[in-house]
Parts: sequence; C-alpha cells; structure tokens
Amino acid sequence: MSIEDDVALLERVPTLRLLGDTSLRMLAIGSDQREFARGDVLFSAGDASDAGYVVQTGSFQVTSADGGPHELIARPGDLIGELALVLPMPRPSSAVAMEYSSVVRIARSLFQRVLESDPVAARNLRDEFAARTTMIAKDITRAGAKLT
Repeated sequence: MSIEDDVALLERVPTLRLLGDTSLRMLAIGSDQREFARGDVLFSAGDASDAGYVVQTGSFQVTSADGGPHELIARPGDLIGELALVLPMPRPSSAVAMEYSSVVRIARSLFQRVLESDPVAARNLRDEFAARTTMIAKDITRAGAKLT
C-alpha cells in the first residue's frame, strides 16, 4: 500500500483522526505492515505492549484474558491495543487472525514522537481521553446507584 492509502486507513480510526493530516502522515511513514495467516496470534493476554495495530485487511478475534463474555471482532479500520500507544502495560486480551489478515503496526515510541512534535494533536487526544474517562465515571456512578 502507498503512504496515501495508509493515511486514508488511519483516518478511518476515530481516535487517530483527531491527530490531523500531518500527524497521520508521520504515523503512516514511520509504521510498518505485518501479515498474518488464519490462526496466527497478533498478541496474547499478558504480553508486554509496545504498539497499537490498525487492521488493514481481514479480521481478528479479540478475547479478554479472563475468558469472560467480552469478545469482539476487529475488522479493517479498527484499532487494536489503543492504550498501548500511550501506556506500557500487559495486554488485557489476546488477538488471533480469523483469516488472512494484515495490520499497520504503530509503535508507542513513534506515536509519542508524533505527539511531542504536534502539541495540538496531543491536546486533541488528551481531551478525547478525558471525555471518555468522564463518561465511564458517570456510567459507574449510575450502575452503583442501581445496585443500592
């Protein structure tokens, strides 16, 4: 794929779209593509995280480490491992290719360099994470109120 194709793919990801064209172009240039056969493991729960992955082709089954009912299918344009872009942490889930698939791998170090070079993009991302955190806190408060 060309850089333009990669930028267009990254722009489909709501979180990444906040960064703007210049930052997306830097991510596209600095990232790499990886391919997986059906059944190949993208990552396993408990692995150290150092990158996020945007699905380019195919699909991945993402399952939680606890084996609970939390499972999702990641398809082209989906970002897997969003928090790994900003925090070193053990992976809370596993991701396995359901068919021949490819991803754009965005290393945390690249993502952080992009944010350092573009303060507006960094503020946009911070504001998005703050809004999400506020919504989660409200949801927890509402759920707690229903339990009492």
